[in-house]
Amino acid sequence: MSLGKIAHAADRIRSNVSKVIVGKEDIVDKLIIAILTSGHVLLEDVPGTGKTLLAKALAKSIDGDFKRIQFTPDLLPSDLTGIHFYNQKLSEFEFRPGPLFANIVLADEINRATPRTQSSLLESMEERQVSIDGTTHQLGRPFLVIATQNPIEQQGTFPLPEAQLDRFLFKLKMGYPTNEEGIAIMKRFMADSPLEQLEPVIAAAELDEAKSIYTSVSVSDELLGYMLAIVEATRAHSDTALGASPRSSQALLRACQARAAIAGRQFVLPDDVKAMAVPVLAHRIALRSVQRMRPDAAEHVIQAILAAVPVPADAPLVSRS
Repeated sequence: MSLGKIAHAADRIRSNVSKVIVGKEDIVDKLIIAILTSGHVLLEDVPGTGKTLLAKALAKSIDGDFKRIQFTPDLLPSDLTGIHFYNQKLSEFEFRPGPLFANIVLADEINRATPRTQSSLLESMEERQVSIDGTTHQLGRPFLVIATQNPIEQQGTFPLPEAQLDRFLFKLKMGYPTNEEGIAIMKRFMADSPLEQLEPVIAAAELDEAKSIYTSVSVSDELLGYMLAIVEATRAHSDTALGASPRSSQALLRACQARAAIAGRQFVLPDDVKAMAVPVLAHRIALRSVQRMRPDAAEHVIQAILAAVPVPADAPLVSRS
């Protein structure tokens, strides 16, 4: 698969998902980027904004297996990974895989589970495998965790630790539809759900193959320095108690390369960096206690850094294709 084919595949997925989801093209693009980069996505929004529907539409579009896990305080790690059970007919133990063995996994209201259960996701998200009773089992390819959490209801929830937040490539918000989009949604779902008629437009294995291609997108030394300057600025900002980690700069680089690839470009632009910086970095910084109470405070910090860090003069500003 070439870079041109990656852009074509992204167009097909975007168009197919739009048969179910009204608007949200930017969110769909970021989900495609997450699959390409082997990243994961944290969707933070109120119920009813289409998070589950979006995950199902994406899974159908790539002909992938979809599993939904409702996270609750009594959910156990084995409920995610699976168990070995004794088969009396065969007189031996068999492995029964859990819902993590899918291509698209929706972890609904992830912050309602205990830290022990949340941490059981870490190995699967990072290593694409789970270890059960000393045996390692490989997960599906591609493998994307879309975790959701409600930012309003905090009672009975367990905040995600920084180590787990760092495993998410993006933290995104669906947002409410516009008036026009709201009318279009009601018309589209007036009869049957269009999700039932949705057909795959690309094989999951073909999309997984693209992972080895997008990294051929070139990035100039000037833009590498620009990305690093943004990450380092998070560590020196007066409102941050803890800045972005070196893993953050790697995530930003991969996201920028994948964004260029789905646009059909062979090189990264400063606009790619600006578009990816907030969703990649905002959830990876820890704010001082005074700032934590402000909504979207982390996003504002990253936006202020983008405004302050100069774009390198030698970086390409427009496409040369």
